[in-house]
Amino acid sequence: MIRFGVIGTNWITDRFLDAAGGVDGFELKAVYSRTEERAKEFAGKHGVKQTFTDLEEMAKSSSIDAVYIASPNILHAEQSILFMNGGKHVLCEKPAASNTKELQKMIEAAKENDVLLMEALKTTFIPGFQAIRDNLPKIGKVRRFVSVKNQYSSRYDAYRNGTVLNAFKPQLANGSLMDIGIYCVVPIITLFGLPESIFAQGMLLETGADGEGTILFKYEEMEAVAMYSKITNSAIPSEIQGEDGSIVIDSISDPQKVEIHYRDGSIEDISAAQKGNTMFYEISEFVDSIVKGERESAKQSFQQSLNTMEILEEARRQIGIKFPSDDSQ
Repeated sequence: MIRFGVIGTNWITDRFLDAAGGVDGFELKAVYSRTEERAKEFAGKHGVKQTFTDLEEMAKSSSIDAVYIASPNILHAEQSILFMNGGKHVLCEKPAASNTKELQKMIEAAKENDVLLMEALKTTFIPGFQAIRDNLPKIGKVRRFVSVKNQYSSRYDAYRNGTVLNAFKPQLANGSLMDIGIYCVVPIITLFGLPESIFAQGMLLETGADGEGTILFKYEEMEAVAMYSKITNSAIPSEIQGEDGSIVIDSISDPQKVEIHYRDGSIEDISAAQKGNTMFYEISEFVDSIVKGERESAKQSFQQSLNTMEILEEARRQIGIKFPSDDSQ
């Protein structure tokens, strides 16, 4: 069994643990929160007794082998390195870091301590995404990829009423691009590699966080566009357009319904059977990699995370999104 600790007691950690319950080899052993009351409340809900309010103490603990980090983005690098220096494997919620320099330091720490570091970005692990990859040749030469995720944040209601919550605080390395846009970027560069160039624009809120944005990707023989938002919803699916047909994807971050629409009007359903909580697949990959003695995931490699961060960083530069950690670069 791989004994896990979790950092973060919000909804994403609840969802993570719901999925982890079905993963062979996963065992929850400890919970961290800044307050003892919250730590005990969350631990009790998930049936564990050990809690921590001190991260350094937790990193040194012999009772855990690995940690899932779901704290604010700005803390990912610091906390990941602390635990890797303590000999713990780290599954870090996306985005793994605030910028490329932080991510490189995390990768160096993983190698120095001979532990597994993996970014918890579920899309590439999901059977629905694998179905897209496997069937891509059927649509001929690809000419355009429209990657869309617009998800109105419940925290934006508070923002509109004058209360700024973490989701819209750039000092925490949050905002639409990092929280939502990353889901649009990853499928593009996973399937087609890094582009020749990008052009990014977005709308900044009064806090300096971005509410929505668009990134154009230029390739030699095709183009791609990522459209994302935390301040609007959209019913538009994503689509990969080829010369012989198009792959229509209901949700780019969590493909459930995937169809090929051929030029002759016929439709082929290529949807894949999968778990309801698709975080299951990233957790399985992480646990399996540890069991096999691997120190880098083949499906979510260091280079894949670095490529993603390179695009996010350049897009932020063009849009004008600044994080505190950028000053140290």
